[in-house]
Amino acid sequence: MRSAVNMASTGEYQRRPPPLGIKLLPTLENVNRNLAYKIYIVIFTFLCYTSYHLSRKPISIVKAVLHHNCSILSNGSFDPTLVNSTVCDWKPFDGPDAKELLGSLDYAFLFSYAISMFISGHIAERMNLRYFLGGGMVLSGIFTALFGFGKIFNIHNLAFYILVQVISGIFQATGWPSVVTCMGNWHGKGNRGLIMGFWNSHTSVGNILGSVIAGEFVDSNWGFSFIVPGVIILVFGILVFFFLVPDPEDVDCTPPDQEIEETTTEATESEPLLRSESVSGESENQENKHAISFWGALKIPGVVEFALCLFFAKLISYTFLFWLPNYIYYKSHYNAEKSAYLSTLFDFGGILGGIVAGIVSDKLQSRGVICMIMLAFAAPMLYIYNLYGTGSFVRNVLLLIICGVFVNGPYALITTAVSADLGTHSSLHGDSKALATVAAIIDGTGSIGAAIGPLLTGIVSDKFGWNNVFFMLIVADILAFLVSTYIAYQRNELNSILRYIHYNIRPFLSGRIIQTAFFCLMLFMMYLIVHGNVVISPWR
Repeated sequence: MRSAVNMASTGEYQRRPPPLGIKLLPTLENVNRNLAYKIYIVIFTFLCYTSYHLSRKPISIVKAVLHHNCSILSNGSFDPTLVNSTVCDWKPFDGPDAKELLGSLDYAFLFSYAISMFISGHIAERMNLRYFLGGGMVLSGIFTALFGFGKIFNIHNLAFYILVQVISGIFQATGWPSVVTCMGNWHGKGNRGLIMGFWNSHTSVGNILGSVIAGEFVDSNWGFSFIVPGVIILVFGILVFFFLVPDPEDVDCTPPDQEIEETTTEATESEPLLRSESVSGESENQENKHAISFWGALKIPGVVEFALCLFFAKLISYTFLFWLPNYIYYKSHYNAEKSAYLSTLFDFGGILGGIVAGIVSDKLQSRGVICMIMLAFAAPMLYIYNLYGTGSFVRNVLLLIICGVFVNGPYALITTAVSADLGTHSSLHGDSKALATVAAIIDGTGSIGAAIGPLLTGIVSDKFGWNNVFFMLIVADILAFLVSTYIAYQRNELNSILRYIHYNIRPFLSGRIIQTAFFCLMLFMMYLIVHGNVVISPWR
């Protein structure tokens, strides 16, 4: 954000005053202010977006009690007199079309979220992010809690729940463009993948906390599964208003370099923070920068391609987000609370996958190739999880973590480091005014996929079974893999990876090791051929 930086007639910057909360904090002596604020922004925005995902998770947990098998009691025992009974279901989700109605709650939220995302990025570039993010969080909290009040006040009107989900989607869309812009404003490209990899674990941490909190109330009073997360995000929204610093220049800190190549004029973090007259030319250039248009952002190389890749990747991730507890509940016959806790393992894998993707992509400077490799492994892991995952508790745990690594790794990398890279692309001449718009385009396109996935899952699982749901997810993963392969080819990243392997890995590999690996691969392929009827049969 640079809208707050204008040149006065005296040649000095006129900045926004720091937030009230920052003014009240004590001044620390002998502290690197730039570094301190960077750490503060990472932690604060991490907690903010954790609360966003925390408030989105309850619906996937509560589905298991809105419509479920009444013969399985909350303590795990079986009552044969309640087989095919709907006495324990919550109207209007007690009919034969319950899965479709529950799916409608998902796509009411997600389509609203996706459409609002494109508008949200445009607005975020043009107003104070502190007001935009804080207001969005407060209103998100109110409408999240309002869904839970449907239980408290015994509301059984489908239109009420649909309307609450639509409005919640609108205000939830304020989060991502805002926090990505704050991070992009404070952190340069040097180790962005590493920082963003750890930082983006807020998605999985929020999902985990949301599952745990919602799981605590789901069997006793599911209304509080929404009310408690709603209160949490509302409180954080108030804190944003008093403590968020969207731009370094608001507190006299130095903006980061936006390009890795800008290393010829390195400066220490402790140098004077105000620009002098010797950089007046840069100041005048900064003054003339304007927020980028929607079409201008689309013309940035890589935006459309990565947005399309995220469309398919997020379709898979959000299908797990909204339906995994329900899938475990029906396949493994655990109660709703245990299914909720078990589903968090997918998010633990997502944390690991996001960190690994960020670190490796920083090392290789090849975001597209890392997405391609992880997506290549995701498809077979989805197949294996559906085949063997619910057979035992141990297999369920291990396969959920592995699936989380390969499914959420590319998703995390694209929504964070890639979005920040493209929002500060060299064609913009270092202007980060495109950050929110680019992040909104990429995540908004991904959110359309996120809306379609849960919608199709509700229909397909009800009419064709869960095997075909996983077949749909595998097809989406293959399409994401093809798009990421095209990205890697267009950005000439494949050649870079091959050169890296040639100079860094090849010296450690002998001909005998390669021969042994090839022999093992051939044995594995022979095993698949011999036992092909066993592997293929579950899809028949």
